[in-house]
Amino acid sequence: MRIVIFGLTISSSWGNGHATLWRGLCKHLVQLGHTIVFFERDTPYYAGARDLHELPGGQLKLFSDWESVRPVAKQHLRDADVAIVTSYCPDAIAATDLILEGRAIPVFYDLDTPVTLSRIVAGEAVPYIGPRGLRDFDLVLSFTGGPGISHEFRSRLGARHIEPLYGHVDTDIHRPVAPQPHYGADLSYLGTYSDDRQGTLEALFVAPARNRHDLRFLIGGAQYPDDFPWSPNIYFVRHLPPSEHAAFFASSRLTLNVTRRPMAEMGWCPSGRLFEAAACGVPLLSDGWAGIDTFFVPGDEILLAKTEDDTQAALAMPDAELQRIARRGRERTMDQHTSDKRANELVALLERAASGRMCQRQTEEA
Repeated sequence: MRIVIFGLTISSSWGNGHATLWRGLCKHLVQLGHTIVFFERDTPYYAGARDLHELPGGQLKLFSDWESVRPVAKQHLRDADVAIVTSYCPDAIAATDLILEGRAIPVFYDLDTPVTLSRIVAGEAVPYIGPRGLRDFDLVLSFTGGPGISHEFRSRLGARHIEPLYGHVDTDIHRPVAPQPHYGADLSYLGTYSDDRQGTLEALFVAPARNRHDLRFLIGGAQYPDDFPWSPNIYFVRHLPPSEHAAFFASSRLTLNVTRRPMAEMGWCPSGRLFEAAACGVPLLSDGWAGIDTFFVPGDEILLAKTEDDTQAALAMPDAELQRIARRGRERTMDQHTSDKRANELVALLERAASGRMCQRQTEEA
């Protein structure tokens, strides 16, 4: 298939969860024989921290404004089989209008489902969804699953066909590697700063650090404010590119995952960071949310924490038990949550959408 994508970013992994996911998907779609063209507005925020300049096996189209790139996009859409618009794409509405003029199967991929629906419920504008909602898309993909998602998208946004496409990990990048002393930690946390994660992060990471001065704690990420409650045994690594993630995780005795509040409240929304860490062979400690047992078995493939005491208990576990959990978590990830498996899932969903469109045309012609 010839696939055209209008997204937030694939060129910069700085402060967003989209880029790494798209890189894994696109790489494996290309390996499956599909053609990819990715349109991304060249914003200063991402240009200043760009860590991908070419899309291997595909085309990356950076542009300064929509009107200048519209003729190029229209030309690519003329021959496209599938056109995908994502959440938080700055030109999503204009791109949607252009897609609907052509023959390509229109697809919307919401990589921020909890945020989208929370804004809709609150009566707020969603800048990447137009006044017709999602009713014009043949397929709506959601980063979040669970029992209520299809109903929410149908009733609130008019979507006709909704399927989950969860996070995943590119195991060519995230894999077990030799530990690096400068990333060494008893407990690590990798994530961009977010207000809606801060309370949980303080309970599960900052508080244990204050009470265990004999242990080393490490945070990697971006956008942390000056008034973050640091302590002498909490160390910090400013934004890590994906190429450094494996060494970061592999150097930790235990790593923490903290889910953003809208994602945790909705459930069935695993951060790609969970799969990345598990693929690197590090034991996982995470806050809990509805549906997490769909992706990992608590106590066997992952440890869950609600309070500081839970973190302290995890840190007190024998190394052998932590390594057993790490092995089990990695096995589960390699079996079900890799980028190549998600790429195959996506292809199957796109083929089904194409088949459905063909059947509809035949019915209309008859």
